[in-house]
Order: sequence, then structure tokens, then C-alpha cells
Amino acid sequence: MPATASGGARPEEAAEAASAPAASCMGTRPEELTARLAASGPAAPGAGRGGSGAGAGAGGEEAEHERVRALRDIKNQIIGNRTKKLLFLRLGAVPAVVAALAEPGVSPAALVQAAAAAGSFACGVDDGARAVLAAGAVGHLTRLLAHHDEKVVDASARALRMIYQSKLAPKFDVNNGKNMDFVLSLLNSENENVTELAATIISHSCENSSEQLSLCSAGVPQKLVSLFGGSMNLRDACLDSVTAVIRNNREVASRFASTDHGKGFRSVIGLIHDRSPRTRLLACLCLIALGHASPCHFLDKQIKTKLIMVLLELIEEPGQVGDEAPLALTTLIKDSLELQKQALTTNAVEKLSNHLLANSLESRRAVTILLALSELCSKLEESRSQLMSVEASTLILEALKHDWADIRVAACSCLKNISRSPKVLSGGRLSCDTVIGPLVQLLYDSSTSVQVAALGAICNIAVNLTPRKSVLLHSGVVSQLVHLSKSMDPTLRLKSVWALRNIMFLLSPKDKDFIVKELTLSTLSSLICDSEHFVQEQTLALVHNLVDGYVDSANYVIGEDGMVMDAITRQLNNASAPGVCIQGMYVLANIAAGNEMNKEAVMNVLLPHQADRVKPSFVVNFLQSKDKQLRVATLWCLLNLIYPKCEASSGRVVRLQNAGVIIQVKSMINDPCLDCKLRVRMVLEHCVDNADDCFM
Repeated sequence: MPATASGGARPEEAAEAASAPAASCMGTRPEELTARLAASGPAAPGAGRGGSGAGAGAGGEEAEHERVRALRDIKNQIIGNRTKKLLFLRLGAVPAVVAALAEPGVSPAALVQAAAAAGSFACGVDDGARAVLAAGAVGHLTRLLAHHDEKVVDASARALRMIYQSKLAPKFDVNNGKNMDFVLSLLNSENENVTELAATIISHSCENSSEQLSLCSAGVPQKLVSLFGGSMNLRDACLDSVTAVIRNNREVASRFASTDHGKGFRSVIGLIHDRSPRTRLLACLCLIALGHASPCHFLDKQIKTKLIMVLLELIEEPGQVGDEAPLALTTLIKDSLELQKQALTTNAVEKLSNHLLANSLESRRAVTILLALSELCSKLEESRSQLMSVEASTLILEALKHDWADIRVAACSCLKNISRSPKVLSGGRLSCDTVIGPLVQLLYDSSTSVQVAALGAICNIAVNLTPRKSVLLHSGVVSQLVHLSKSMDPTLRLKSVWALRNIMFLLSPKDKDFIVKELTLSTLSSLICDSEHFVQEQTLALVHNLVDGYVDSANYVIGEDGMVMDAITRQLNNASAPGVCIQGMYVLANIAAGNEMNKEAVMNVLLPHQADRVKPSFVVNFLQSKDKQLRVATLWCLLNLIYPKCEASSGRVVRLQNAGVIIQVKSMINDPCLDCKLRVRMVLEHCVDNADDCFM
């Protein structure tokens, strides 16, 4: 039966369908099913009408049977079939499905089928979830949890669970007393589908520390642990929910680990040995969350080693478990030298590499394994060497050219950490000559995430290529980095400037000149005043490397009408983020190490004259900063300005004295930072050397 543009059946067609014999209404094409459902609904003309009461009852019963059949057929077609879901969505089937949940007097059979169909529409398809939510399904399904028919309750709970698995589903504010009471009532239900729904709602809605504390105070974690003995699905939902409640919350994690003498903690540990791979993975994730939130309760080295071994075993599992296991391993060992060493002792690099080599790159698992290998190589030279000792290097190079952006990103991440080793870049399959070309090509990638990942790898390579920077410069990378530094995307600007900074480090004067000409002083000045303070900081660090060890390069900063120096001055006077001020002061310190003209230019920044009187200087504020690095950088600048035996040093000491800078330095003689204390004494000694009356 044809459908209207909105997806519903035309009135005359609906009337015809309602009055037609059942056999003629059994079309199963999506258009026909949508029309059948609309025709069998409460507004269907002729339904329940007839000459006698008996006829009316028979007609209504037949319409109800037809609705059940239509709902069941729709449900059967869309389950696990994304294409069919989208087609039924375009036909407008969802409002009719949800309407069956709202209508008074609908048979339990119809409610069961409608609930199942609504849940399936919301499962795995964002447009489906939006349609189901817009039709008001959550309210109707929640009401049906109190239905007298257990099958309706089961179907409603399952449907709500699928809806709450969507990120589009509304959050449940558990800080609201009524909402908390409702969740607790679901948790205390004797129906496992309902308790599983409660766990799903908690996992979906628990987002901040106040909600976590509320749930903890209500005894929810202990209740969830008590449900571990239920079905596998319930146990998994409860594990996921416990993880959500303790994640990144030290207080809640600590209370969970110590309540009932650690009963809940021990229960989770026990589940890493469960027969179900999914349960083992969720138990590992729960323990990882606990360890990150409350490290003091996660000190047992044996448990950590066991976690690593379990996760390495789970990588061999098919499906989602095997795909997620490497990510869990990455989360476990991230930024932890101790755990990365433990992973190394379990042959993690070899096992992951072998799995990568034995399987196609055309999989989600290849992405997660590359990311795990990346983390394993982030701190340990031995891990990098192991990775290079297998044939994975060829695969990593292939991954850089893969059609799938996620694979390219993961390969770049791997290279970023492998390239922390100068040995790797000096020869072999992943030498600088073999990786730079593909990485530079990725800077032109259509995916921003790939560009960012490639920039990260280039940043590290640039640091470790100090003796062979010409390889980078001849690759054409500089012009593209300059182009990306003008991007509207702040991350691209940040990473591209960072890469230029690292390339500039210890570069020859000739090559420094080349980069500045490519970049231009105008662009450099603009980046110093970028809207993002992280970009400002890296740009000033770039200027710091430019003027470091190359006296003439200071002319780029103080020359050309002082464009760059003016930009630096504005940032320092604005007292931007500490990192910006630190890098700005190091730029001035390097310039102040030059000739008298350079020193005078720096003095005019520190102590500018206005209308024949000195403006208050930011230098005193920097010396009073709580950031020890800023104090050190400022003291270095002062040291270079008043270095003895320079012709105008004594005059600069007097100017600094008059501005209150030297008095502030004297007050820092007992600075808690040893580096600061040393520089303070050096400044004061230089003052004495320059003029005996400096303190008068």
C-alpha cells in the first residue's frame, strides 16, 4: 500500500485497509507495514464500528490483532538492520509505534511489540533515538513499568535500556530526591530487566562528582555489587554502573574500596576470572577506574600484572570485547612508567605486534592495537626497540597511507612515541628518511584529526633530528606548517607552531633565516597575540629558539619597526597565562645577552617611559609570582641586563633600583626555590660590582 509524503497512510487507504479482510492486509513491504499500522490504530475509520455490539467487538478485536501483527512485522524487520530502520523512519513509522504505547486499553501483546520496536529504533541509530524521544516514548515506557502484565514490564524495561544506551537520551538527575527514589525502586525490583534498566540509567546519567556522591551516600554501589550474582547481562550492567559511579572521584572510589572491609573491591577482582569475556573486560575497566581515582587502594603489583595479562588475552576474543581490550590496556598503562615496565615483562609489545601482523588493518582492532603500542612506547626505550625488532615497522608505514582516517591517526600516534628514540630515526625501516615524506603528505590530509596527529609526530621527530634538520627543511614541511599556523582551527595552529619551534631549536643561522622568511614577521606577531594562550606560549617559545645562540637574529625581534617586540610587550603587560609570561621573559633574556642596543631595547620593555615618568613595571609582579619558573626567567633577564663590564650596566642598575625592582630582588634572598635563590644572589652581586651605592 503506498504511503503519503509524511510516511502515514492516506485516510481513504486506511479505511480500506481497516475494512478489508485480514489476508489482504498482510503486505510486508515497509510502506505497506507502515500503512497497516496506521490503519489499525485508534483513528482507523471503521475499526470497532458495525451494526451491532457483537459486530463492533469483532471489528475492534480484528483491528487489534492486525496492529499486533504489523508491530511484530516492523520489529522483526528493523532488528539489527540499520537500512530498514532508516527507511521506516523516513516513512514516519515511529510516531505510530509510540502511539500504541500511549493508547488506553491496548492489549498486552500490542504493548510488548510496540515497546520492542521502539527500543530497536533507538538502538544504534541516532536518528531513530531522536524520533523515539520526540514521540514521547520514555514517558510512556516508564509508566508501563508498573503494568500488571510481566511481559509488558519486561519489554518496556528492555526498550528503555536501549534508549538510555544512546547518548541522546535525557540525563536522569539523581540529585533530585524523587528521581533518586525512583532509581532505588528500580534497583530493588525483583524483575532483573528492571534492575538492569536502573544500572543502565545510572551509567548514562552519572556525570559529575555531586551525582556520584549522592549515589554513593544512597548505598547504590553496594546494591549494585549485591546484584553481581544475577544473570550475565545484569552483572555486566552493574559493573558498568559501578565504574561510572567511582570514575575520577577519589572520595567515592575510596569509600567503595573500603566499605564492608573491601567486599565490593574483592568482588570486582574476582570477576576478572569470570567465564564471560565481556564480564572480564568490564571488571578490568572497573578496577582501572578505581586505580586512577584512588591509587592508594590499587597498590598490589600482582593485581596490576594480572590485569595486563587478562587484557592481553581478551585481545584474542572476537567482536567488541577484542576491539576494546587494547583501549583498556592503553588506559591502564597511560603515563605510568611502572605499569609500562610490567607490561613489557608480559611481552605485551610482542603479543600486540604479532596480532597486528596476523590480521588486516581493515578493522577497529588494528586502530586500538596501534594506540596501545603507541602508549607502550611512550616512555621505554626497550619497548621501542622491541617494536622495531619485529616486522611491525612496515605495517606502520602502510598504515600512514591507509584509506581509513582512524588508522592514519593511530599510526601517527605510534610514530610520535617511537620517534622519541634518536636510535630509531638514525636508521632502519623507520628512519627519518622513510617517515618524513609520508608524514608531510598527511599535513595536507582532508581530516583535521589526521593533520593534528601528523603534527604531533613531526614535533617529536624535529627534536631528535638536531644533527640532520636539513632532511626536514628539504621536505617542504616548513611552508605547510606556516600555512597551518594560519588555520581557523586552534589545535592546528598550536601544533604547527609547536613543530616550527622544535625545528628552530639549535638550527643554523642560515636555516633560521629561511624559516623566518617563510613565516614572515607579520605572521609571527599575529601568532604572539593569538586568541589562544597556548598558541601565544608556543610562538614565544619559537622566538626564544630563534634568538638563542644567534645574536643577529635579535634584529628580527627589535628591528622592522619593532613589530615583534611590540607584540611581546603587549602580552607581558597584559600578564597573560604564566606560560606566556615565562616564554616572553626568556625571549627578553636571550636578547639582553646581546649588545648594548639589544639591552636597551629590553630595558625599554621592562621600564617604559611615559610623559617623563616611569610606568609601573610588570617585572616586580613577575618576581612576586607564585610560579617559580616565571621568577627564574625574570631573574635571568635581569642578570643579562646588568652583567658587569658592560658599558651601561651601572646605569641600568640605577634605573632598576628606581623602579623598585632591586628592592624586590633583595626581598627574595631566602626564596624557597633554590634556583631562584642562586639567581637572586648573582643579581645582587652584579649590582655591587656595578656600583657600591646600588642599595643606598
